[in-house]
Amino acid sequence: MAVKGCMFDFNCTLFHLEDAESWLRAVVEDSGTASDEAEVRLWAQRLRDFGAVPGGPAPRGADPELMRLWQERDLDAVRHRAAYTGLLRAAGLPWPELIGPLYERHMTAPAWQPYPDTTEVLRTVHERGVGVAVVSNIGYDLRPIFRHHGMDAYVDTYVLSFEHEVQKPDAGLFQVAYEQLGLAPADVAMVGDDRVADAGAAALGSPVHFVDPLPIADRPDALRKVLMHLL
Repeated sequence: MAVKGCMFDFNCTLFHLEDAESWLRAVVEDSGTASDEAEVRLWAQRLRDFGAVPGGPAPRGADPELMRLWQERDLDAVRHRAAYTGLLRAAGLPWPELIGPLYERHMTAPAWQPYPDTTEVLRTVHERGVGVAVVSNIGYDLRPIFRHHGMDAYVDTYVLSFEHEVQKPDAGLFQVAYEQLGLAPADVAMVGDDRVADAGAAALGSPVHFVDPLPIADRPDALRKVLMHLL
């Protein structure tokens, strides 16, 4: 079924964050912190297992207050920073001076890579006259990342949870996207990887298509395959 508009999730749909080891190594090396490769690998895995890596698994073993912050992290920038810096401290990172730089690193464009077919799909949808909205549960501005990777021209609007204080699957975030695209829900598809958050659009009448949240190298053309159902 051809659609008039398309909402895309960000993390694990259009882009993927660098792995925990690369993230930690980049900050350790940039700071000049004394460490060896084995130590970096060990702590990268520990941080991931604890849930302190942005975009990674949910926290395990965090206290109730940190869990509350994590669950609400995408409602505003303050809670987002507090959740992840708090998790890094609670995980016992041996370099506390790197907590701030680690948090800042994950928001930078070089820390994010598009899937191999992201640019092609966004460009194709845009050139066909289909409205494009990036609808994401996120605690910071994604626009610089799209500009850095040369994709901003293909996005008509960004609907980011921290700017509207509402998270998917709440209907409120999708409603903002419909309004900004000027389209009815039935005419707007949702493409995402989260079977709960992104599926919220289905309750409003939008067709929903899922991709798997795999590493970049393991998912070369999932978006391209979804495109066949959109246009």
